[in-house]
Amino acid sequence: MIIVYHRDFKKNYKRLSSKLKERLEERLRLFSNDEFSPILNNHALKGKWLGYRSINVTGDIRAIFKRDTEAVLFVAIDTHSNLYG
Repeated sequence: MIIVYHRDFKKNYKRLSSKLKERLEERLRLFSNDEFSPILNNHALKGKWLGYRSINVTGDIRAIFKRDTEAVLFVAIDTHSNLYG
């Protein structure tokens, strides 16, 4: 599985605490092995994010991505309220 990061995702990643960065990296390893692991709560989105999916990084932090046949593009990471509010 090829994972690519959008520049906005990279920018938001830099703002995360070191603890959240570690948690994200842990979740991405899990995602690479089993993207539908129940821990990730991988689910389709609606509204402005229609066509995208989301995984849980922590209770409040979400990572949004889009999958095509060759790669997964992570486009955003932020709190639930910032992404969907």
